[in-house]
Amino acid sequence: MNKREIRSERVRAPSGHFSQAIAVEAKGRLVFISGMTARRADGSIAGIGDIEAQTRQVCENLKGALEAAGGAMDDICRVDVFVRNIEHFEQIHKVRRAYFAAPAPASTMVEVTKMVHPDYLIEINAIAVLGSGS
Repeated sequence: MNKREIRSERVRAPSGHFSQAIAVEAKGRLVFISGMTARRADGSIAGIGDIEAQTRQVCENLKGALEAAGGAMDDICRVDVFVRNIEHFEQIHKVRRAYFAAPAPASTMVEVTKMVHPDYLIEINAIAVLGSGS
C-alpha cells in the first residue's frame, strides 16, 4: 500500500506512536474494523488489570480481522482508541510500536468511564486500505 505520513510544522509533533495525518491512494478496498477488546477467541479476557497485555490482545485481534480480510497491520491508516485510564498512554504506545511500523496510523485516544465489560481497559477500532497503489 502507498501510505504516506503528512506532517505540518504548524502542528505539534505527536507525543505517542501515531502520525498527524496519513495520505493513501484511494484505489484500494476500505476495511472498517469494529472496536476490538482484549477478548480472546475462546471468550476469555486477556490481561485482566494489565494494560500492556490487553493492548497486545487488542492488536492481535485487529491483526486477525485484517488477515481475514486479506490485509496486514501496515494497511491500517486510522485508529480510535478508547481507554479507561488515560495515564496508561505510554504503556499503550509501547505496545503499539511493536505492531505499527512507520508511518504509524493517524489516531485519536480518549478516556471513557465505562466499557461493555468492567474488565476491559482498552478498545480500538480501525480503518484499513487494502491493495491501494502497491
